[in-house]
Amino acid sequence: MDLFSRTWSALRAAVAGLPDEDFAQPSGCRGWLVRDLVCHLVIDAQDVLITLATPAETEPTRDAITYWQVTDTPPTGDDPLDALTVRLAAAYQEPRLLKFHLDDVGAAAGRAAELADPNLRVGTQGEVLTAGDYLSAYVLEWTLHHLDLIAHLKDAPEPPAEGLARTREMLEKIAGTTFPASFSDKDVLLVATGRRAATDTEKTALGPLAARLPFILG
Repeated sequence: MDLFSRTWSALRAAVAGLPDEDFAQPSGCRGWLVRDLVCHLVIDAQDVLITLATPAETEPTRDAITYWQVTDTPPTGDDPLDALTVRLAAAYQEPRLLKFHLDDVGAAAGRAAELADPNLRVGTQGEVLTAGDYLSAYVLEWTLHHLDLIAHLKDAPEPPAEGLARTREMLEKIAGTTFPASFSDKDVLLVATGRRAATDTEKTALGPLAARLPFILG
């Protein structure tokens, strides 16, 4: 849960430090500008608040790893919720308003996470997890979206090293494989999830695993 707080705080700080012009730059999410991704983060923060306020009585059905599933279909931006996110982001008009909303809701989500009992069972998307597992799952969400945020920005700070390492560990468990030790944590996450193509040297190091990429998480 501490890592949830560190990765979330780092991502919010990175957004807060962006100059206005960066909001119109492309992000690492296909079809989304940086402003669209930031709007998505507002929705994510709302989801955290809703989930932590939705206790469940039944046994957990998922944990931090099984919360995620590998799919064969990369996002196209055509999903109705994705399209709504783009429209919402455009409605803010001024980046400072989007920054303010993320800071406001994001800080509340961070406080709720710090106050949550890690053993509390919560419900989300028809599944039950402990609050600790739910928040641990979001370390992956924050870290990958931090990489998406800075994909085309030169001076924005990178995700915390411990978040990159934990996300790599989670991804390897989710996919049931390991990546070569020669790959940095950041490169594993970018290549494994299709955020960039593997180089010829990387493909050689990956061997048969290269044919299984990318792992699209949903």
